[in-house]
Amino acid sequence: MMSLDAINKIGVVGAGTMGQGIAQVAALSGYEVILFDIHNSSLQVAEENITKNLDKGIEKGKVSIASKQAALAAIEFTDELSHVVCDVVIEAVVENLEVKQELFSRLEDINSKETIMASNTSSIPITRIAKHLKRPENFVGMHFFNPAHIMKLVEVIAGAASSEKVLEVTYQLAEKLGKRAVVAKDAPGFIVNRVARHFYVEGLKILEEGVSDIEGIDKLVESSGFRMGPFRLMDLIGVDTNYSVTETMFNSFHQDSKFRPSRIQQQKVDAGHNGRKSGRGFYSY
Repeated sequence: MMSLDAINKIGVVGAGTMGQGIAQVAALSGYEVILFDIHNSSLQVAEENITKNLDKGIEKGKVSIASKQAALAAIEFTDELSHVVCDVVIEAVVENLEVKQELFSRLEDINSKETIMASNTSSIPITRIAKHLKRPENFVGMHFFNPAHIMKLVEVIAGAASSEKVLEVTYQLAEKLGKRAVVAKDAPGFIVNRVARHFYVEGLKILEEGVSDIEGIDKLVESSGFRMGPFRLMDLIGVDTNYSVTETMFNSFHQDSKFRPSRIQQQKVDAGHNGRKSGRGFYSY
């Protein structure tokens, strides 16, 4: 069984916002990193963004020039899934159960029997993703928070079949990446997204009812001590990603009304107004 000391190479599947951050953190921590995406254009954007983030780190005195160069040299950007042969593979693709299941089946076929497979899902049950795997005991949740290169928390989630050893090594790895790891059971939304869901859902309900406008709600919440109001935060996370998580949790809790997705948010997603990444969400960028 894999130990922390035996981990040298980390694969990150999905070069979106979360994948970029995870790859950057792993490379800065001294690991070889394979960053995969099916779109070559996404890999180019990822390399540009990681470089920008490292340059910001240098400006703030948190990253040295040598560390930046070493980190960039440690990352292989690839659109060939066959290259993702690693000691640990962390998936950060779209929040879709079937996509994740198919992806992990393919990854399991090309990796060793000891490779730890982890999903960065924020809401889909770990047990469900691992359902068709040959080695579900090697599968865990490893949920980072956005932006992954800054936020300290990582939820390590135990599926029904996850082995204690794999959980322990994943926890140790998160700590070695400079994160604060918390072990959670496999429940919808785990800990943070279950608690935080109402931050977004209630903000949207207040907007739907005309109690206040977007700016008013955000200003009130921010004046209460939050760094961002619900609408600014949804734009940062991605309005589409946030909506998808709410939908998943609504269904996981058997359509409990307190998790009901908002029609206003659905309309934003339908229009492609997905937040900062698309240039327009609840605000324009």
